[in-house]
Amino acid sequence: MTSRIPPVVRRHRILVCPPEHFTVEYAINPWMEGHGRRPDREEAGRQWRALRDALARTADVVEMPAAPGVPDLVFTANSGLVCGRQVVLSHFRHPERRAEEPINRTWFAANGFDVIEMPAGLYFEGAGDGLWDRGGQRLWLGYGLRSTLEAGQFVAERLGVEVVPLRLVDPRFYHLDTCFCPLDGGFVLYYPEAFHAAALDTIERLVPAERRHAVSREDAFAFACNAVDTGHAVVLHDCSAELERVLHDWGFDVVRTPLGEFHLSGGSAKCLSLRLDEEPAPDEGHEPWPLAAGD
Repeated sequence: MTSRIPPVVRRHRILVCPPEHFTVEYAINPWMEGHGRRPDREEAGRQWRALRDALARTADVVEMPAAPGVPDLVFTANSGLVCGRQVVLSHFRHPERRAEEPINRTWFAANGFDVIEMPAGLYFEGAGDGLWDRGGQRLWLGYGLRSTLEAGQFVAERLGVEVVPLRLVDPRFYHLDTCFCPLDGGFVLYYPEAFHAAALDTIERLVPAERRHAVSREDAFAFACNAVDTGHAVVLHDCSAELERVLHDWGFDVVRTPLGEFHLSGGSAKCLSLRLDEEPAPDEGHEPWPLAAGD
């Protein structure tokens, strides 16, 4: 069994947005299709507040104001990728979400971030597809369904970090953070069936076997990979007894907080939050852009 060395206690800063206008008005992923009802706004509010309170026990929670006409603004992970005081602003593939972009730009600029815009023609969906490795300095990039591969090269060159692209192939796991979860100490949860075979090879090559766990279909469809690592605990909707045992063996507490109303839109705990204190150092030991792109 491999467990992590207990980390230095540090409170992270996490951005959330209340679900005052959250609903399902369009279908841009399979979770939004065919469920026969819109989210219960009152229940969604209760679930969101419970998540906020769970995060606030070990992190400093910052709230972005809600805005009408942008029901997915609540999913703050998709607003951008934070790197120190810089943020690479998302440019959404689907037109339905592009009205969020000026709202996100304004918020980050007003809160002291240097906003980096995606070049024309590239799609990038922030910390939904860009996940910092918690055991090193690399950025994992999900591409193929929402973000484009070329966006990863732009991020690598602009931020001076190693970017490892992972091709996603299952539309139900449209963002990397729905099927891949880097945890403190370099541990990783992932759902193999969401990835192209070459991407799986990349994960298995870069993450030691004792520090990765392939979650079951049951856990994947309960959004167990869409979890928030606060350094002390893993906050998620739900998980199996087996996954809870793995996380405990790795040294994490498991905090369950029901988020079923947000699953109707394809998001859970990680989608509903964004770390604002991401400060990876430039990685001088690697080429910023890898030789293999996970195809």
